Amino acid sequence: MASTTAFPPKTLGQRELVVMLALLMSLQALSIDGMLPALDNIARELGAGEGNRRQLVVATYLLAGGIGTLIPGALADRFGRRVVLLSSIAAYSLLSLAIAFVHDFTMMLVLRGIQGLLASGLFVVPNAIVRDRYEGDQMARLFSLISAVFITVPVFAPSLGQAVLLFAGWRWIFIILAGLGFLAAVWAYLRLPESLHPEYRQDIHVPTILHNMRVALLHRGASGYVLGTSLLIGAVFGYVNSAQQLIGEHFRAGDWFPAVFGGTAAMMVVSNLVNSRIVERFGARRVSHMGILIFIVVSLAQVWAAYYRDGDLAWFLPLMATNLMLLGFLGANFGSIAMQPFSHIAGAAASVQSFFRMFGAAVVGLIIGQAYDGTAKPFALALLVCSSSALVLVLFSEKGKLFRRLNKPGAGPGVPQVE
Repeated sequence: MASTTAFPPKTLGQRELVVMLALLMSLQALSIDGMLPALDNIARELGAGEGNRRQLVVATYLLAGGIGTLIPGALADRFGRRVVLLSSIAAYSLLSLAIAFVHDFTMMLVLRGIQGLLASGLFVVPNAIVRDRYEGDQMARLFSLISAVFITVPVFAPSLGQAVLLFAGWRWIFIILAGLGFLAAVWAYLRLPESLHPEYRQDIHVPTILHNMRVALLHRGASGYVLGTSLLIGAVFGYVNSAQQLIGEHFRAGDWFPAVFGGTAAMMVVSNLVNSRIVERFGARRVSHMGILIFIVVSLAQVWAAYYRDGDLAWFLPLMATNLMLLGFLGANFGSIAMQPFSHIAGAAASVQSFFRMFGAAVVGLIIGQAYDGTAKPFALALLVCSSSALVLVLFSEKGKLFRRLNKPGAGPGVPQVE
């Protein structure tokens, strides 16, 4: 059983906490983006056929991970953050190793689904740990710093996968993932203390768990941000699912695919770092509301380019990079606003919010990816629809008023001011 120390000792500073949580979450990104260059090889060797079916290697993991996020939060509220996080890493590593030895595409999808389900704590528990220690715009700043490190992984993950393919087969990608998971588990075991407040420890009582999740989901000030985030992340998942076809085939980038994909994703790193510097000054709401409005304008430009500059990478690339950059001002801020009222049930709130964010995003991403028709038009239209719908949801949570900076008591015990 993990230690019940309320806060990490002084030996674990904020910088190490940020890096550790970001890299633990990055195991998920590696399991998604690291194999994008290998999808053709996997599909060919395991008999998946041609077309969009290869996307299921990514989509299955995302869907199962989204479903799985309903479970770890309640367990973390009862048994503590450490034991649930370490169990998730162990499942991730063991199943990565098992996937490396499959010889059937259906079995590959089954194991990927189980892996996403059991490793879903890597999506949930880090959010609860941050909420245990921080609140308000300071929490948004920490989420931004974690995201900046976390998003660095997708920038380099395709290149890592491509490098592995130069010297070995695609199976070695999963062997390397298993090894990285093992190293991460050792680091977390040695350095990450328990952060769950003893007075917030919850019993495993299904009605209580469901009540806590319902409270976290139906809170008006949080629900619009959660569902809005799922749409925005869903658009990104649609990009990830179809990126190899869209960039490598439609835009004829070929071997330059890892560099092009990584270059666009790098903009999210920059914007998250900038957001971490400005969010405490201007407030998470003001920054993210401006971000979503600009995102819609850029998405309109994407639609125009898809119809009138179809196949022109010189138009698609800067617009896609701008869309991803703007997400750096949206994801962390939306997440911190949605988590702010729930210090007393942070695990349950993180679970139910992660479920709607990740499962909803995975479904949206799957639909967008499967709509790929050899052009950028379906994806561009999806960006516009998702961002416009996200704005409507934010307006619902904010009761029709944007750019407010709230100053009122939080909903949970010990939550003083909300920005």
